[in-house]
Amino acid sequence: MSIDIETARKVAHLARIRVEEDRLPALAQEFSNILAFIEQLNEVNVDDIEPMVSVTPMRLKRRADVVTDGGYQDKILSNAPDAREGFFAVPKVVE
Repeated sequence: MSIDIETARKVAHLARIRVEEDRLPALAQEFSNILAFIEQLNEVNVDDIEPMVSVTPMRLKRRADVVTDGGYQDKILSNAPDAREGFFAVPKVVE
């Protein structure tokens, strides 16, 4: 697929990118190269390939799912600029 200068101009306009008239042919060629590479990638058979997030196998670290008593309300509220009756107090923003 080839991108012409008018299409490159339209894409630049939609992306809110100012491109000088003399740079439009080069931009159109870059767009065409990108689309050609995407077409090349679409030819690769990935039917039996498992999706992955990294090239090295990784496993997320997990913590034990245990119930705790909490009980840190005083410590947490001690950092608040304004706390009342066991809650954070914030200024009213909606009238």
